[in-house]
Amino acid sequence: MGLELPVFQPLPSPEEQAFLAEVGFKGMRKGFYTSTDVSLRVNDWVLVEVDRGRDVGRVRSLGGVAQKKCGGGEAHGTILRLADDEEVRQAYALRTDEERVRRKTRELVEQHQLKMKVSDAEWQWDRNKLTIYFTAERRVDFRQLVRDLARTFRTRIELKQIGVRDEAAQLGGVGRCGRQLCCATWLREIKPISLQLAKDQSLSLNPQQISGTCGRLMCCLTYEHDAYLAARKRFPREGKTIRTTVGAERVVAIDIWRNTVTLQDEGRQRRTIDLEQLKNETVAAPAAPRPDAADRPVRPPLPNPAQPQRPPRRPRRQPEQRPE
Repeated sequence: MGLELPVFQPLPSPEEQAFLAEVGFKGMRKGFYTSTDVSLRVNDWVLVEVDRGRDVGRVRSLGGVAQKKCGGGEAHGTILRLADDEEVRQAYALRTDEERVRRKTRELVEQHQLKMKVSDAEWQWDRNKLTIYFTAERRVDFRQLVRDLARTFRTRIELKQIGVRDEAAQLGGVGRCGRQLCCATWLREIKPISLQLAKDQSLSLNPQQISGTCGRLMCCLTYEHDAYLAARKRFPREGKTIRTTVGAERVVAIDIWRNTVTLQDEGRQRRTIDLEQLKNETVAAPAAPRPDAADRPVRPPLPNPAQPQRPPRRPRRQPEQRPE
């Protein structure tokens, strides 16, 4: 009886294994696609398969980096091949023609008297689809507008409503700092910003000073927020009354940059001292004496739960007997 050896299946070669790639398009639009071409590199122009056609984009990340950005989601399609020079020139020509599309769309919006603002337009590489981005405060009935756009441009029309933050990220611009907008350059995810971030950093609550070009709170308010929270933990809370060598004083303001604390005593006199000096004065201050048992006010005893809490009912009156 011969010995049967186990049969091992051959491992797939690296050339046959599919990996994930992040492909970027116009603005901040991106998609995740699978590919088996190991020669792909970041910033390569590729031809991808999309819904009802093909499109040209640029590779942003590959492999594990793209997998982490995708977050376990499904791929949108596959990468067909590298795009040649003629296909890249065609993509740039479409970007130039989108200005004409945007102007024509705005004219049709004015004709239909719709309360919407056309922000941008984007051609698909094979011209089988035209996406028009707009902002509006309320819902807009653009059914007739879509028919006129399809009749004018002879392609499939998709109207997509976006927010003012997404509009700024797609169009780009220069912020208050003099640099290009973070959302249009490197910030891939726009997180919600609250007014509490400005309060924690002791910034001015004037909307004109803490708002960006989009009219909303600036995204950079979140960059140093964690550092501010960590620094404020070393200081006493504002409004708290502490006992120092001077007496009972209330914390009026703190300055994490100068490392100082502003205190106010009972006579409404203020002083600004260093944080280390405040700690020394707090340790050296004598503790407030506790009242003795004889000086404490005598409190009435609490009622016993076993005793009745309600007063007893009055006895009923006996009916009067009339004389016969």
